[in-house]
Amino acid sequence: MSSLADRALQFAARAHEGQVRKYTGEPYIGHPVAVAKLVREAGFDDEVIAAAYLHDVVEDCGITPAQIEEDFSVRVRRLVGEVTDVSRPEDGNRKTRKALDRDHLATASPEGKSIKLADIIDNTVSIIERDPKFAVVYLREKALLLPVLADGNAALWQRASRQVADYHNTRAG
Repeated sequence: MSSLADRALQFAARAHEGQVRKYTGEPYIGHPVAVAKLVREAGFDDEVIAAAYLHDVVEDCGITPAQIEEDFSVRVRRLVGEVTDVSRPEDGNRKTRKALDRDHLATASPEGKSIKLADIIDNTVSIIERDPKFAVVYLREKALLLPVLADGNAALWQRASRQVADYHNTRAG
């Protein structure tokens, strides 16, 4: 029988089937795989790795939290919920929505915050490379989010913080 993380990868691949990355056109599943790899390398257990694979399925694929709990566990459902945006377009402008999502992430466990840090690390690379104009907005938002994620994995936090700082230092210089 396959591990929980392996089953989560298979589930996420099916859920994201046909979806592609905005900037590269590559299959979307590459992003959850990269996030899960960072989480695995940080030493987290199978449930946290499974949640990393599944971190976008509620937001992007119409998967319900109940389905995640049924197929995986209460803890995996909780972790995915911690990193799922709670804001909706009707909540206001982007700044208002990002503040709502930041407040939600502030209540996340250290494991959930670590998944979000891995998500930021992977997204930042492609956004800086392929959409420098949006990168300014994105990294300003991440600079506001990083203090909220400070009790996530220290190595992931340092790496994400370095990405944001390096970008701002490059633009300032």
